[in-house]
Amino acid sequence: MKQTQDFEIQEARGVAIKNVRSFALRAALILLATLTPTAMAWSAPAATDDAESKACSALPDIDFSIIEDAPTQVMSAKIVDASDGSPAFCKVEAYVYPEVGIEIHLPVANAWNGKLMVAGNGGWAGGINGGACEGNVKRGYACVTGDTGHRGRGDDGLWAQNNLAAQVDFGYRAIHVSTLAAKAIINRFYTKDAQLAYFMSCSTGGYQGMVEAQRFPWDFDGIIAGAPDMDEADLTMREVWAQRSQLDGNGKPVMDAGALRILHQAALDQCDMDDGVKDGLIGNPVGCSFDPSTILCKAGETKACLTAAQVEAAKRIYAGPPHTQERAVRGALPGSEKTWEFGTGTKYSDSFFEYMVYGINPAWTTANYNFEHDYKRLGMSAIYTDTNPDLRRFKAAGGKLLVFQGGTDTVEMPTAIVDYYQTVEKVMGGQEPTQDFFRLFIIPGMNHCGGGDGATSIDYLSYLEAWVEQNHAPDKMIGAHVSDTYLNSLPENSRWVSLPLDPKIPVSFTRPMYPFPQYAKYASGDPNDAASFRPVQP
Repeated sequence: MKQTQDFEIQEARGVAIKNVRSFALRAALILLATLTPTAMAWSAPAATDDAESKACSALPDIDFSIIEDAPTQVMSAKIVDASDGSPAFCKVEAYVYPEVGIEIHLPVANAWNGKLMVAGNGGWAGGINGGACEGNVKRGYACVTGDTGHRGRGDDGLWAQNNLAAQVDFGYRAIHVSTLAAKAIINRFYTKDAQLAYFMSCSTGGYQGMVEAQRFPWDFDGIIAGAPDMDEADLTMREVWAQRSQLDGNGKPVMDAGALRILHQAALDQCDMDDGVKDGLIGNPVGCSFDPSTILCKAGETKACLTAAQVEAAKRIYAGPPHTQERAVRGALPGSEKTWEFGTGTKYSDSFFEYMVYGINPAWTTANYNFEHDYKRLGMSAIYTDTNPDLRRFKAAGGKLLVFQGGTDTVEMPTAIVDYYQTVEKVMGGQEPTQDFFRLFIIPGMNHCGGGDGATSIDYLSYLEAWVEQNHAPDKMIGAHVSDTYLNSLPENSRWVSLPLDPKIPVSFTRPMYPFPQYAKYASGDPNDAASFRPVQP
């Protein structure tokens, strides 16, 4: 996207913000301005009429079993009245054969923006989270979400034991067939097709977005994949490595909260100024080179230093498992130390390997993982992969892929998506042909999907809409840091979905985000203002 002043998308939409002197208000207006004119129309809830009510209630009587590749049965459909700034919508409960449960929210016709949004899942899924559609319906989208073909707790993989159909649904089928079903039901309810289809989600949802781009490149015009699990088996194995590295022989954490604070400060001392400003953030976490040996306690020293065992644990966590490094996939990045809680639970990883990969060994636990041998068995988890770098069909179909990844994420450690992106560049012929359709943003100071010390509130959807609908590629995105109190007041499923901020919400600072490998570096002016930074190329 060509830049002439501070914020290109907003200027293209005619929002006059250049002369607003209050930094907090200016930042809030910037993010508010990223709403499309169409989406702004939903501030007044729309009413429904008798024809729409009848069209909604008639959906269960329609034979959707003829949908190609996605035979569907609508179980119920009813109008939900307008409330809280949201238009009235037809709520559809259905399933795609054999067991993919879905829920579709169809705004009344005068509130529909003509587009479909598919919302993904977190963890091992296992439930329908209608709340994932709330913000999208307010923006005028018809929205579908689902359970990926099974019911479960999200952190327990028991549903997968001896259940290959459910594993296939979770691995790659469910989002595709849910999308096919939603498109057919939209056509019947509105008597016309959706003009555009988008996907937006994070974590497991990010994995689902990557799978769609690779396996079903014609489903979506635009995909937002946040913190995508790059190969579920490889991800889980790296988590096991971090868990084991943080524990001593008695199963106790090697580093307590105090040691992690010391380690975190030392990482900041090494790399905080890489972005030109001392702000408690590592602006280029992928490029930060930090050796924890520099804070090894000397003889008689006990403060602001680490023991030999703690230094060794930190080195292992930063490095990641030995056999991943041939792909430049490391462990946690410097700056993430405050969230190193790897040893607190293993249910997620135990469930994956026990029920979804090594089902023939029900006694398997993470404590049994053999890092000299078991990585050779990860091919058994081929259903759960999203690392095919050949995106030529997705590009040829006109699709746009926007991926964001927190720099301090310790669930999906950032170098996995970096390695994937760099491999895609090799397949596609370089950076320019890749960034025509695929852009990766590493968000400094952001934890898994959101939160953290950085400018983590970003209206990703408006940037993707501008890219798909106006051909304004996201050369820069603006992020804002808002308080944890505000984030915690949001529904848990929507905390990472950074909708435009209300001007009343206090903003501490803003930062520009540039497509990888670029990162922001301070130039001049107010260091709390995104306009004071420029992109640099490592």
